[in-house]
Amino acid sequence: MSAVLSRPQALDGPLVDAAFLADPYPAWRALREAGPIHWSEEFFGGAWLLTRHADVEAVLRDARFSAQRTGGWVNQAAAERGELAGFQKLFARALLFLDAPDHGRLRALLQPAFRPEALARLKPEIARIADELIDGLDDADEFDFITQVARPLPVRVISTILGIQGADRAEVMAWSDDLAAFIGAPEPTHEQARRAQASLLAMTRYFHEQLAAKRQAPGDDLLSSLLRASERGEIRDEAELLAQCAMLLFAGHETTRNLLGNGLQALLSQPGQWALLQQDPALVPGAVRELLRYDSPVQYTGRRVTTDLMLHGQRLRRGDLVLALIGAANRDPARHERPEELDITRADPGALSFGSGVHVCLGAALTRLEAEVVFGRLLARGPHWQLASEQPQWCANPAYRGLAALPLRRA
Repeated sequence: MSAVLSRPQALDGPLVDAAFLADPYPAWRALREAGPIHWSEEFFGGAWLLTRHADVEAVLRDARFSAQRTGGWVNQAAAERGELAGFQKLFARALLFLDAPDHGRLRALLQPAFRPEALARLKPEIARIADELIDGLDDADEFDFITQVARPLPVRVISTILGIQGADRAEVMAWSDDLAAFIGAPEPTHEQARRAQASLLAMTRYFHEQLAAKRQAPGDDLLSSLLRASERGEIRDEAELLAQCAMLLFAGHETTRNLLGNGLQALLSQPGQWALLQQDPALVPGAVRELLRYDSPVQYTGRRVTTDLMLHGQRLRRGDLVLALIGAANRDPARHERPEELDITRADPGALSFGSGVHVCLGAALTRLEAEVVFGRLLARGPHWQLASEQPQWCANPAYRGLAALPLRRA
């Protein structure tokens, strides 16, 4: 078993508790100040926690730390051996959990839909969706921003990119919630695993129907492009194709929703920052990058060690799980001045919220664009938005940090 480092004295009891879910940054700061690496039994039966920007970035770029970690993850959550075989078969084929050469092969097929020229063509549609959703709030004195804007907008945008129709948006969001609860749990329960499996299989059944329709009438969309790649033999089989479709629908929704909610909550909690944006909307792109650093939608990501190695005096053995603590790295004072402050004029936020290296998030530019459009549209409506509650309602998910609700009212 890997050597064990004691938890810092400042953290008494489990790391993930109600206080952590409300605000993980004091815990991240205490861990970071106590040392660069810690062993915790709390995550997936045992994991190394890396706390500092330099180490997190290095691990995310180092091939000795593998993204292919789902086998043990799913099996640990299964009540019986083989119970989640269908889940594992699909889950492990998604781009998120692949290394070279499969990762590069599939990423090359997906990348064109997220290039700058493709996003430039998509921007008017994002603006149209944002306007439609925000226009629907004009007669409301109070509303929930998460329900009304942050959740539906990214579902509609990724659906447009994929070229899919007919999915009930509430159903898509429920599928995503089940997958996020499983992936984000420090130790997934059997019930979380079963629900995630049911939702992933429901997603693939839906995409099976959509793919059948696209074969009959292909279009200028990502789903049609993937079908053509499959016909050329660049996608190996139906399971690999379905896994990418499900991953895109999930990932295209979860991160954007949380960036929109976390970002707006942070801005409205600090009126001076919101006022700066009102005075100069050209600051919005930089503000989005700073919001990603300040309160990342993804707080940590996992890798498996592929070979025995030493790191900060600790022996990491092949198969050990390493958690790169993105939330802690983004507030590392060795990387950022005044890291605990939100400063939308910060010259170089340098956030690791979308990862780094070959596994950097495929849709990072899309997520930033969606946030820029939404915040720009909100600013254009005038200075009348304010928080309706001083107690944010955070989701009980330590990895995917986001709000369950964000009640707003007119000033």
